[in-house]
Amino acid sequence: MVSLVSRQGRQLQRYNRSGCRLVVGCIPYKFIIDKPCSDDLDQAVEVLVISSQKGYGMMFPKGGWETDETIKQGASREALEEAGVQGTVERRLGRWKYKSKTHDAFYEGIMFPLNVTDVLVDWPEMDVRKRRWVTVAEAREGCKPLWMKEALERLVTRLANSSRNRTISAA
Repeated sequence: MVSLVSRQGRQLQRYNRSGCRLVVGCIPYKFIIDKPCSDDLDQAVEVLVISSQKGYGMMFPKGGWETDETIKQGASREALEEAGVQGTVERRLGRWKYKSKTHDAFYEGIMFPLNVTDVLVDWPEMDVRKRRWVTVAEAREGCKPLWMKEALERLVTRLANSSRNRTISAA
């Protein structure tokens, strides 16, 4: 059963040694069924973007990593709460420091790919966020945070390398 309430508060929030809040997130993705063999990942893969709570901008789900969960559990929880998707959290894409737009603080963001298996009809933040499946090219254009764009490029590179390896193995 899925909880339809987002976690609130920061009493369980994690911070790094420098005092930066630790934020985990993911790039939800799926392969487009009618284009599984495309060499162009921009055409073969879609990623799920969400709006900010204020309704503007395009980003990937992310939020505070809490002390009662593993890092992958935190990333998965954020995808469920903010975007209403579940799936397999894969190997970490990287770590980035960035300045918060709403607080005068630096955060450390850790991003993962999420291979989506379930898209929920109802999810905790459905009333405050919009979600949309877009091509990689659309995400590159519309996602403003540079660190998220870099995470997207790492995901695309990883998917391209793994599809090349599958093609070579099948030959």
